[in-house]
Amino acid sequence: MHRFDELDMKLLFELTADGSISVPTLSKKLGINASVLYSRIKRLVKKKLIKKFTIEIDDSLLGIGVKAAVGINRDPKFKDSIQKQFMETAEVVSISEVTGRFDIMIKVYAENLEALHSIVIEKIGKIEGIQNTETFVELQKTNKDPVYLIR
Repeated sequence: MHRFDELDMKLLFELTADGSISVPTLSKKLGINASVLYSRIKRLVKKKLIKKFTIEIDDSLLGIGVKAAVGINRDPKFKDSIQKQFMETAEVVSISEVTGRFDIMIKVYAENLEALHSIVIEKIGKIEGIQNTETFVELQKTNKDPVYLIR
């Protein structure tokens, strides 16, 4: 296991809050020399603690009005073909094999409830090997910083 110090944790905290922050701005904010920060960030990427830098999108501006989690039970014989079909379904944004009462949890984005219904019934429900589904519509979401990011 890699060792990460307090500066690494501060960098993670700041970059998680705003991945587009410039190193000079970050340097002023943390009171650390910019060259030190450049090398630390490069090291965190090299050690694969930071996997990628990304953006946050306002999904509503793209017409996404409904987000849902769908719990799915499947016939184990169809595991690979079901996974492949989920990967080919544009509205499915994540797929997780889970423990508990479902075999798989997927996250689905849709324009509205009618579109969500159509996706779940017409696209997901008709995939060979799907035994049953249960849909959980997201009403509100609050993101919380992971514990390791608290300063």
